[in-house]
Amino acid sequence: MSILIVGLTGQTGAGKSTVAAKLAAKGVYVIDGDAAAREIMVPGASVLQTLAAVFGEDILNQDGSLNRKLLASRAFANRENTLKLNRITHPVITRLVKKKIEQAEKRGERAAVIDAAALLESGIAPLCELIAVITAPEEERLGRIMRRDKLNRSEALKRISAQLSEDWYRSHADIVLTTFPPEKANSEVEKLIALIDEKTNTL
Repeated sequence: MSILIVGLTGQTGAGKSTVAAKLAAKGVYVIDGDAAAREIMVPGASVLQTLAAVFGEDILNQDGSLNRKLLASRAFANRENTLKLNRITHPVITRLVKKKIEQAEKRGERAAVIDAAALLESGIAPLCELIAVITAPEEERLGRIMRRDKLNRSEALKRISAQLSEDWYRSHADIVLTTFPPEKANSEVEKLIALIDEKTNTL
């Protein structure tokens, strides 16, 4: 494959979306894992029926659409439930991401960055030649999750505890970037772009 595949991941609230947006603004092609997940969960999709069977029929609204907040409250309540969610959704998301990569390669993109929280636990990680892990202190991540998802502290802590540790993420990284303090994000993005440039020049 002549296109460089870069995985962008990290714990919830670490700032992946911020980094992804800055990369996209610099002209780097970014595949949004959350958007891919939404694409596979349109009303009537078979994956929704499987999710409903595991997490409760009430996660589906009357029109067949997904009640994302209710699913999230159950799927991220503990590590076991998060793994159940991943086993159901990851294979379908991986197929969609592969299709997007193929389309990007046909367009002549030199690199594709895949922004995905569970990238390392999915079938996407083996596709990546470079893994970038985004980090931020736990208290900072907690505040971001509470603001972003309108959760109380207890709910946000559940989200955090359902994920693997920062050390685990770091152990799988080719490069580790931080978004804290916030003003450091720009220089960290430049560091990643320089590494992407270096890698693509050797393809």
